[in-house]
Amino acid sequence: MTKTNIWQNGIMGVVVGDALGCPVQFESRAEVAAHPVTGMRGYGTFHLPEGSWTDDSSLTLALLESIRRKDGIDLDDIMENFMKWLYDGEFTPYGRSYDIGQGTRQAIDRYASRRDAKKCGGADEWNNGNGSLMRIMPACLYCSEMMSRGEFSDKDAIETIHAVGSLTHAHIRANIACGLYFFMVDAVLTGEGSLNDRLQAGLARGFAFYDSYLADKENLHCYDRLRDLAAFSAVPADRIRSTGYVVDALEAAVWSLVTTDLFDQALLKAVNLGDDTDTVGAIAGGLAGLYYGYAAIPEDWLNAIKRRDWMESLCGGPDPSPGIV
Repeated sequence: MTKTNIWQNGIMGVVVGDALGCPVQFESRAEVAAHPVTGMRGYGTFHLPEGSWTDDSSLTLALLESIRRKDGIDLDDIMENFMKWLYDGEFTPYGRSYDIGQGTRQAIDRYASRRDAKKCGGADEWNNGNGSLMRIMPACLYCSEMMSRGEFSDKDAIETIHAVGSLTHAHIRANIACGLYFFMVDAVLTGEGSLNDRLQAGLARGFAFYDSYLADKENLHCYDRLRDLAAFSAVPADRIRSTGYVVDALEAAVWSLVTTDLFDQALLKAVNLGDDTDTVGAIAGGLAGLYYGYAAIPEDWLNAIKRRDWMESLCGGPDPSPGIV
């Protein structure tokens, strides 16, 4: 197999999913159904041109830039980048931050005043939004690479993922979502079979890890519908929620992937669920990008992405990377 740029595949998948969902963010499913998303378009929720992306991509790119520059995970450096995004408009399409989650803003403000990266993320029940999951892809790719070199165990990887997620969302339920996402990322990259086979293998490994790792399984049970993807794929759309709650967002993204067979089908299904469209699109897009590859992303979608050359340079591209298929 041709060597693939996994960073470009995964990150550009996140960004494209975010940009597809941006114009209809916060619209209900019925509202979106009245004018369904069929490709890149502009204006809508934030009145921005097509190919504009939101905080999901900004924070993903801020994390990516830190990991690539530091050649590792430096929590303080990541938070410095997050401050540059929030206060100075770096890592954005237009030099200003927007679409800022409350939990993320509060965590960055706490870091700015206390400079303690390990204690800035909120840890109560209200900190189970999807703000850590939406940006976790670069940390997942880093941990997967470390595992491939034999330098990380599953425990090392998950503790790293939890630390990065906890910068803004430190509740264990949000941590678990990020951890399950990591196991899916690693399985897509290293497993065999179809996308559904790989996602199922990753989730099985993830649930086995957390069943052993956690003394209290209450928060893990929130994700029980993802234990059997064959059964989950048969769940009707009206039982899939696509809100900003981290469990809903992860379920909606995975459901969109396991009920489709192509990159564009998966992302369009994700964003047409309505509600937190940009984030569900970003979460689904990252995994779809890794499996189907950069070359599977419609060229007109990529051409619309603002600051595309800059973000591809962060990924070590451009490179017409194939995916797994």
